Amino acid sequence: MVGVAFGGAGTDRASLDETCALARSAGIEPVETIAVRRPRPDAALSVGSGKAEEIRERLQQREAVAVIFDNPLTSVQQRNLGRLLAVPVIDRTELILDIFAQRARSNEGKLQVELARIEHQLSRLVRGWSHLERQRGGIGQRGGPGEKQIELDRRMLDAKARQLRQRLDKLGRQRLTRRRARLRQDVFSVSLVGYTNAGKSTLFNALTGAGTFAADQLFATLDTLSRRLRLPGGAEVVLSDTVGFVRQLPHTLIESFRATLEETRDADLLLHVVDAGAPDRDDQIAEVERVLQEIGAGSVPVLMVYNKIDAAGWLPQAERDPCGSINRLMVSAKTGAGLPALQQALTERLSRSLQGDPASEDPRWRVLADPDPADPVQPVPDLPNPGAPGASRPSHA
Repeated sequence: MVGVAFGGAGTDRASLDETCALARSAGIEPVETIAVRRPRPDAALSVGSGKAEEIRERLQQREAVAVIFDNPLTSVQQRNLGRLLAVPVIDRTELILDIFAQRARSNEGKLQVELARIEHQLSRLVRGWSHLERQRGGIGQRGGPGEKQIELDRRMLDAKARQLRQRLDKLGRQRLTRRRARLRQDVFSVSLVGYTNAGKSTLFNALTGAGTFAADQLFATLDTLSRRLRLPGGAEVVLSDTVGFVRQLPHTLIESFRATLEETRDADLLLHVVDAGAPDRDDQIAEVERVLQEIGAGSVPVLMVYNKIDAAGWLPQAERDPCGSINRLMVSAKTGAGLPALQQALTERLSRSLQGDPASEDPRWRVLADPDPADPVQPVPDLPNPGAPGASRPSHA
């Protein structure tokens, strides 16, 4: 694993550790990490010839079979490094694309990942590969340059990408039809969002009993899944589990998954699930908020849910804003601690959305204007910083 810091910046250890976790999620076990500092990227090798030779020596010593770069590589850098090191060389973007290809289960998910990979390939077609050299052409002619192989490859990939987009557009129209049906039924829609491995699928299962796959690994699930959730008062909402976000999420993936992510944009409420014990918790929150803005979901109401408090050693608590609404909770999807307060928060949010509707006069929708002393939901103290000395850390990622 190689992490490169440019321009005098320090090595982003959190990003490098995350790339190691991504590799394990893809079935690759890192044997060594190398941190490199350079004033600027080397055009040919990214890290420079001297450091590239050092990496080759380390490869031989550790008998490693591949090199993964935490930072993006150009196609020229990747080609030159592959020739020098004599092993496959991939960057973070290709690693994430490979994980998505392994984990996609639904037809739509597989099409989205395939489209993202093709668009990534299109961006990396360059001169210089032996099979892309100029071909001779012209019927009955001996000379004259024909069409370049690179142009044939680009046309072939473009045609495949168009076919995939057409199939995804059809699936998108079907998804839109289902969404309109929910709107006609006036169903309150809630989407789980958050950084990958924050526990969204575990929380989804704990609330709905869906039994979907959940594991302590990055991008354990990719396909959006929706289930009806019956709240204690008898009302129902539709809860959707969506793909997690990560630093440097490839733009081609965001574009390919845009139709799926529209479920997030059109939701009535977002549950932003956060790993309470993550050392870089604030950076993860900022990255999720950035992606939400990019897909047009920045204006959707958000309820912050700090998960994995059992590992962080925190108590299940919640915080209300000045208007009396619960806006932050601390829960454990694994043990169930704090989930009743989360259901109460969803009931209150649903009640507020029904204000002015005759159904809102039903006593079960009554909203507490002020926190009830008997209410188990109490204000949260300042959240501890997991990276601070003496702060408890989760026992798992």
